[in-house]
Amino acid sequence: MSHSLDNPLPENRLTVTPLEFQPSFEQVPDDEEETNRELTEVMRSILDTTFEDGGHALRGVHAKAHGLVRGHITVLEGLPAPLAQGAFAVPGTLPVVMRFSTNPGDLLDDKVSTPRGLGLKIVGVQGARLPGSEGDVTQDFVMQNAKAFTAATPKAFLKSLKLLAKTTDKGPGLKKAFSALLRGVESVIETMGGESGTLKSMGGHPLTHVLGETFNTVVPFLYGNHYAKLAVVPVAQSLTDLTDQPVDLDGKPDGLREAVTQYFANQGGTWEVRIQLATDLEQMPIEDASKEWSEELSPFVTVARIEVPAQAAWTDESIQAINEQMSFSPWHGLAAHRPLGGVMRVRKPTYEMSAGFRGKHNGCPIHEPR
Repeated sequence: MSHSLDNPLPENRLTVTPLEFQPSFEQVPDDEEETNRELTEVMRSILDTTFEDGGHALRGVHAKAHGLVRGHITVLEGLPAPLAQGAFAVPGTLPVVMRFSTNPGDLLDDKVSTPRGLGLKIVGVQGARLPGSEGDVTQDFVMQNAKAFTAATPKAFLKSLKLLAKTTDKGPGLKKAFSALLRGVESVIETMGGESGTLKSMGGHPLTHVLGETFNTVVPFLYGNHYAKLAVVPVAQSLTDLTDQPVDLDGKPDGLREAVTQYFANQGGTWEVRIQLATDLEQMPIEDASKEWSEELSPFVTVARIEVPAQAAWTDESIQAINEQMSFSPWHGLAAHRPLGGVMRVRKPTYEMSAGFRGKHNGCPIHEPR
């Protein structure tokens, strides 16, 4: 019987032999510095545009949040050694912050339907830190509701970001119409058994509830002596009932936020944190972020559980404390979870620049919770 994200291996069971990470698995192109610089410039142009439009500095990506909630993560007991690493090395319970969002860098009507994101921040982790996050006690995981990244390399990512920059703040009405067209094309592709990450990223994502989604880091990171991807999967019935559930967005530019607020006002939710350890460098490459990793080769295994109680998911306090004063980056965290591959490497300077821009222009320094 195969186990997938929908049907993970029983907790504490590991049926594969994970690959030992070797530094040679990462291949840094000679011109990555140049790509890095260009990416940061393009991201900066998006930030400048949205700041000029609204007088408030937004994130360069995942600008629009739909829910800001606090809860706890419990790391399971008895994890086998390859899974008991970094933030998941010691059983116990720590506070978490979750920020549900959509991908673009401008605040669009929800009918411009793009992929969904989740920023997860675990507070109170101990261990050697990544450069730039020394002295902090947080571990961030930045996720999308996809299984692979839309771009294979930083260069391909730069190309799509340039396209996004050109459309930032251009014709919201046109974007809505274009989004509807793309959703139609996407649904045809899906009825034929396919799926287009590119169409979804450009506005062809189905108009479904954000809380029913499974989120994935889509790009790998170090996992102790191994490397892995991480997924956050809804398991409470109240959440799984929302998977693929349509949301009425007619005349509701912030309909997703309304739906999330309504949900958490009455009930909490439970998610599992699952790890997919790499077992084969060719099938599970580090430098090709667009490659989906086979769950037949290496099933996801549950390492922790997140519990979020019922709460107000959009308040002045949470907007200030989470949306304005926190940033989420895969480079906030433990050395045991160092981000891997070109797409992850170029995220460091762009995310740092974006956080610095927000802090400076909004007069509100970004800081990590203790």
